[in-house]
Amino acid sequence: MSRLSFCFLSGERDLMKLLTLLVIMVLAAKTSRIEGASFTTQDNYLIDCGSFSDPFKDSDGRIWVGDGSASGATHLAGNSASINASTSVQNPNLPDTVPFLTARIFNSPVSYTFNVTPGRHWLRLYFYPFEYSTFDPRFAMVTVSLASFVLIQNMNISREIEAHNYEYLMREFAINVVSPQLLVSFSLGQVSGSFIMLNGIELVSMPDDMFADSITRVDLPTPITPGMESTALQTMYRVNIGGQSVKAVDDELSRVWMGSDFIFIPTAARGVSDAASSAEAIGYVDANKTYIAPQEVYNTARSMTNDNRVNLNFNLTWSFSVDPSPDVMYLIRLHFCEFVYDNQNMRVFDIFLNSYIAQKDFDAYAKAGVLSGDNNGKDKGFYMEYALQFEKEITWNESNIVIALHPTNDTQPYMFNALLNGLEIFKLNNSEGSLQGPEPPIMEVPIGTASLEEDSSHNALKPQLIGGVAGAVGLIALLIAGCVWCICKQKKKETKAPPRSWHSLLLYESDQTRSALSKGSSTSAGSYASSRPFHLCRHFTFEEITSMTNNFDGSKVLGVGGFGKVYEGVLEDGTKVAVKRGSTDSGQGVAEFEKEIEHLSNLRHRHLVSLIGHCQDDNEMILVYDYMANGTLRDHLYGTGLPHLSWKQRLEICIGAARGLHYLHTGSAKGIIHRDVKTTNILLDAKLVAKVSDFGLSKTAPNLDETHVSTAVKGSFGYLDPEYFRRQQLTAKSDVYSFGVVLMEVLCARPAINPRLPTDQINLAEWAMKCLKKGMLDQIIDPYLLGHINRESLSKFADTAERCLLDRGTERPTMGDVLWNLEACLKFHESSLGKTSDESNPGSLDISIEAVEITDLDYSHSNTKTEVSNTSMTEVFSQLVDPQGR
Repeated sequence: MSRLSFCFLSGERDLMKLLTLLVIMVLAAKTSRIEGASFTTQDNYLIDCGSFSDPFKDSDGRIWVGDGSASGATHLAGNSASINASTSVQNPNLPDTVPFLTARIFNSPVSYTFNVTPGRHWLRLYFYPFEYSTFDPRFAMVTVSLASFVLIQNMNISREIEAHNYEYLMREFAINVVSPQLLVSFSLGQVSGSFIMLNGIELVSMPDDMFADSITRVDLPTPITPGMESTALQTMYRVNIGGQSVKAVDDELSRVWMGSDFIFIPTAARGVSDAASSAEAIGYVDANKTYIAPQEVYNTARSMTNDNRVNLNFNLTWSFSVDPSPDVMYLIRLHFCEFVYDNQNMRVFDIFLNSYIAQKDFDAYAKAGVLSGDNNGKDKGFYMEYALQFEKEITWNESNIVIALHPTNDTQPYMFNALLNGLEIFKLNNSEGSLQGPEPPIMEVPIGTASLEEDSSHNALKPQLIGGVAGAVGLIALLIAGCVWCICKQKKKETKAPPRSWHSLLLYESDQTRSALSKGSSTSAGSYASSRPFHLCRHFTFEEITSMTNNFDGSKVLGVGGFGKVYEGVLEDGTKVAVKRGSTDSGQGVAEFEKEIEHLSNLRHRHLVSLIGHCQDDNEMILVYDYMANGTLRDHLYGTGLPHLSWKQRLEICIGAARGLHYLHTGSAKGIIHRDVKTTNILLDAKLVAKVSDFGLSKTAPNLDETHVSTAVKGSFGYLDPEYFRRQQLTAKSDVYSFGVVLMEVLCARPAINPRLPTDQINLAEWAMKCLKKGMLDQIIDPYLLGHINRESLSKFADTAERCLLDRGTERPTMGDVLWNLEACLKFHESSLGKTSDESNPGSLDISIEAVEITDLDYSHSNTKTEVSNTSMTEVFSQLVDPQGR
């Protein structure tokens, strides 16, 4: 073979190798793009401060390195003197044990160094101050700085956590590193005795083009160029508006997205959640930038109702509290993906930021089509960015970024509607290179908490203070003793005790009565109560009540509740009513009586029990309601021998109850939390229409700038939200948890608590969650339903109930989302029924669930209070409950 032919063959083989390599690279790139790997992380440091582990995986599989290990110690510049601290206290509200249960404590300035690839990086700092040795977490203070920026300045970590009602503090910053080494410096707070307590550091590289240099500032006519390469940003909020929270492990850039419940406006402005029919169909306007947000953000959204007239009268609105600094600019990033409509001018709306119009006649479909270059904007995610800056010095109560979407009528779109998929808010450093804002106010200061100024050097209380406290305690004791003596003396003078121990109420005081009260004269024994809610319903005399109930005939008792017995009554026109008479033996009184009247007088809804009137004569507390012919939901599930409810009937009842609760949460200016949702408080009328009842324990929802209501734990055995019990912080998600128990009760036809069952099955919520996780749903379902439910309907129902019962309230859906899911369950069920199908015989449906015999469960109905009394509390619950529960 000639040298020429050899060279040709050799070259041909090399060419084939090259072509093969190119094909492999193309396929790999295509696969990478399909999997969303459009960005390769160059630097990824996860430092568990105070730990010697090397490496250590958290619950999401992310690998952390202890800064006390051989490899982790290299990041500690100069090996500064420090203390390795740890805690064994398990806080169930922490997202993980790493990096929160260990910390490194410094009494002097320190720096951490990282070798990096120059470019944009996320810097995340984790703080969870805990008691260790002589170190008081109240004195954990820190200043964090880089070469050109001050990220945190003189921040009291415990105070910051308390002010925002957090369990821990994570601060995320977007920084541009220009050198191959990053130095993060930590210094002490400006208070005597302060120290640095650091739990974790995360440094992750990010795309350099994450932030455009030119930004549209809504309060200025032209875009501005703040020079993003030389700007540091702090993440204020990152929200998956239409869906659940997204963990760092599920995001290309290790970001955490808060769930859809992070919505502050408790009105119809919340809208409803939507989801794409297929998550895999969601793409991006730029296929090379799938890192802008996870698909979980773009395949869900929050939109408006299906009623054009309603939508034109309100906005989709969100409000976010930020620092009130006038020299700080905020970057607002709104994520959109139109996955419903496949044409232009189907959904067009205006975007408002505070009082400014950020975008007029915005069409997400049209915009995505323009950005992608193919005029097809369906199922393509993208974002829009705007900037906002406060004009003047304002207070914390005024420093909100309000985002409102309003459907436009200008282009005559197909639907007057709006949508939003995700949202991010970033704070840009001020002119001095600082990101630190003013201290937020603490809304609620726990009793007994001392300020740093009172105990800045960890010394004992001064003798003068002890003497003053002792004197005050002595004076209070004398006053109490005097009051007790006067009360006892007054009781001895009484010649005749009232027939009942209720305090009488001056609900209809006259002008003369008000005058007498203002002058301090006594017109009636008992306490004065406001008349505000009582004029909205009828006042019955006690004679009228006894007449309509035949003098409280025992044969007319409909049931017994936490407030007292409920009797059947008849009005003068022949209308049947339910009469609830307060019992002196119950744990409820004036507060519950007033609360019931106040709420039911002001709220009217098809799925709330209607209050007809009340009576407070002769020291009585009596409420009169519409008569509910079919009693409680529980009566139709087990223990009474009533006919079984079909699956469709159960779904319609659950949907009705969910509508009632959703209206409670969103139908008034502040919203109402029921606090005692259970199957005996869901009543059914003659047509089996569900109505929520019993508002004696309800509470007004928190204000817009609050996350919860701090209150004593009350509720019913088996329905109590475990998070509410642990923290005594009530939210609307507490009702969602209780409703999740109701859903399981409907599905399983057994009590929420049944002590006759084996220990692990006593609590329905816990038992059902275990069975769902093990795929054993057929073992707990009501035997009557087996073979009678459409597979999709059952799956959706079980998933909804499971999400309601999640331990953390922030991960549970809202009642609006629950309602939407239940309506979907009903649609799945109805779609599976043929036009000639007989609903009375749903067993003809072809589904995969096989009927099983359940012989080891006792579905017999008995008094829950009696059953619990015969069983130890440890055996009944794995979480504690309030013994005063109803």
